[in-house]
Amino acid sequence: MRVPDDTTNPSLIALQRRALGVLAGLSPDAIELGELFRAAGHELALVGGPVRDAFLGRLSADLDFTTSASPDQTEQILARWGDAHWDIGREFGTIGARRFASRHSSGQDVVVEVTTYRTDAYDPASRKPEVVFGDSLEGDLSRRDFTVNSMAVRVPDLTFVDPFDGLSDLAVGVLRTPVDPRQSFDDDPLRMMRAARFAAQLGFTVEPGAHTAIVDMADRISIVSAERVRDELSKLLLAAQPRLGLLVLVETGLAEHVLPELPALQLAIDEHHRHKNVYEHTLTVLDKAIALETGPSGPVPGPDLTLRLAALLHDIGKPRTRRFEADGGVSFHHHEVVGAKMAAKRLRELRFDKATVHDVARLTELHLRFHGYGDGEWTDSAVRRYVTDAGPLLERLHRLTRSDCTTRNQRKAARLSAAYDDLEVRIARLREQEELDAVRPDLDGTQIMEILGLKPSREVGAAYKFLMELRMERGPLGPDVARDELLAWWEQNRPSS
Repeated sequence: MRVPDDTTNPSLIALQRRALGVLAGLSPDAIELGELFRAAGHELALVGGPVRDAFLGRLSADLDFTTSASPDQTEQILARWGDAHWDIGREFGTIGARRFASRHSSGQDVVVEVTTYRTDAYDPASRKPEVVFGDSLEGDLSRRDFTVNSMAVRVPDLTFVDPFDGLSDLAVGVLRTPVDPRQSFDDDPLRMMRAARFAAQLGFTVEPGAHTAIVDMADRISIVSAERVRDELSKLLLAAQPRLGLLVLVETGLAEHVLPELPALQLAIDEHHRHKNVYEHTLTVLDKAIALETGPSGPVPGPDLTLRLAALLHDIGKPRTRRFEADGGVSFHHHEVVGAKMAAKRLRELRFDKATVHDVARLTELHLRFHGYGDGEWTDSAVRRYVTDAGPLLERLHRLTRSDCTTRNQRKAARLSAAYDDLEVRIARLREQEELDAVRPDLDGTQIMEILGLKPSREVGAAYKFLMELRMERGPLGPDVARDELLAWWEQNRPSS
């Protein structure tokens, strides 16, 4: 790869050397693709994230290219090059292709996306960008979100192209737009969300001019579809440092439009008066929850979007439930119930899937349940209910609850941690004894109907519920004892004829 020489900047030299090492291993398949485009009279360049990542010492699994060829011409070339190709979005100029691992020695498929040079712009009355195809690589790079993503490497000759000095910005960790930030964000307001996302992913800061533009134009994000906003928010939360991205959202005012519950937490003083505010507490809980995620073989492999969303939203009911007490204290009674409803509403508006909405709301609702454990030892019945109510979310609930214990009082922190350790030990012991994850009454519906002489009806459901309550209270009874208890209950609850 040929890059500009700069012997005076050690940071740039280090980046260049790192990129040379990564791009030297660029798949021969990609080089061959560049040769095919050149033979057909077209330009092809590796662009965006893969180039940026190469300078950061990472080789992207999927390769993004831009080209002077039209979508139809691109499709013809990819059909010859790949084992499969598909239309990702012809109206946006993007065609994808795959070469199977069996074609080469790397042991992995090679996946490429090739997009015709283009420019994007939003009609003020539309939620979708208008696409106009361009005629030069430099013009295409000018429409990219930030200079660190506006670098390219021409293939097959591996010539580095950096018209907006993105390499220098990469060296100092700055997010700067290649053109005037107001023009850039007006062309595609989602770029403001990307600034927050890249802050979280790369640990970079937003250049002051771009930061000011976002503050002034934050309401422009409302023109972008909820689905696109959701995707950027999800990428932010799944990044290495979500806190940095969330700070950008809140400090620029973007959060007021996409996640208003988050900045609202700055108004709610924590009931223990030991946190600056609930907003800071929430960011701390998120950090701690991330630290408790596990590796691929663990119960909560990270990054886990559901756990991170629950950590972010678990206290959003506090501003709405805040009460100033006569003794000068502040209370937030039932904020977990109110917060669960608010979390579900916000996630639905952001078009999250039903499972995520349900799970995050349920974790929010349950996150305070443990605090009753420290007030007095739970019965086995209470432990069973805790596990049963959490269901498949139990491991996430463990981590959310532990993360929520953010007191600076070391003695209290140690007591809470020990109490939760004890609860987990009891759960494990009961699980061994009773297969707690699959708690069922000692008699099923068919047996209930046979014993009571009933057909499927409301009464069968009531009897099943009674036996379930009995099972939770007393543990396994066995079919004979359960039958006696059922008959005794039926004598008291039989409908009058």
